[in-house]
Amino acid sequence: MGKHRKSWFVATTAAVISLSLSVVTLANTESENTAALEREAVSIVKRFAGKLKPQLKQAITAAGFEHAINVCSVEAPKIAQTLSEETGWEVKRVSLKARNNASATPDPFERDVLNSFDQRQQAGEAPATMKHAEVVANEFRFIKAQGVEGLCLNCHGKSIAPEVQKVLDKHYPDDMATGYLLGQVRGAFSLTKTLE
Repeated sequence: MGKHRKSWFVATTAAVISLSLSVVTLANTESENTAALEREAVSIVKRFAGKLKPQLKQAITAAGFEHAINVCSVEAPKIAQTLSEETGWEVKRVSLKARNNASATPDPFERDVLNSFDQRQQAGEAPATMKHAEVVANEFRFIKAQGVEGLCLNCHGKSIAPEVQKVLDKHYPDDMATGYLLGQVRGAFSLTKTLE
C-alpha cells in the first residue's frame, strides 16, 4: 500500500469511527431524552388521577353516584386543562367507547394504541402495567391505560342503577362507556408534547 493510500485509509477509518461514535452518542442522548419525557408524562398522569379520584370519592360519599357524574363531567376536563397549562403538555382522556364524544374520542394513533391495550388485556396483562410512548411527527406521545376498578362499575358497568342512568343520559346522551367488566381497559390518559 502506497504512502498516500495508507494516509487516506487511516483518515477514512478515523472519520468512520468518529461518525459511528457520534451516532451512538446521539442514540444514547435520544434514549435518555425519551426516558425523561416518559417519566414526566407518568408524573402528570399521577397528578391527574391524584386530583380526580379524591373528588369523585368525596362526591359519592356526600351525595351518591349521581353527584359523582356531575363532578366527572365538570371537574375532569378542568383538571386536564389545568395540567395542560401548567406543564406544556396536551393532557386528555380517550376511550374506544367514549362517554363524551366531544373530548374523549381517540385520534388514529390513540385508537391503535387502545386496540393494542385491549389485546394485551385479553392476553392477561393488567391495565395498570400498560403504557405506550413514541415520537410521532415531532411530538412525543404517551398513553397510559385506565383500567376498570370496582368503583367504576357503578357508572360504567353492565348493571347501572336507574337513577344513575338517568343522570348519565342527561349529561351524555351519546354515552358508549358502559358494559365494562372489572379489570378491562376503559380508556387511557393521552399526553402529547411538541418537541423542539
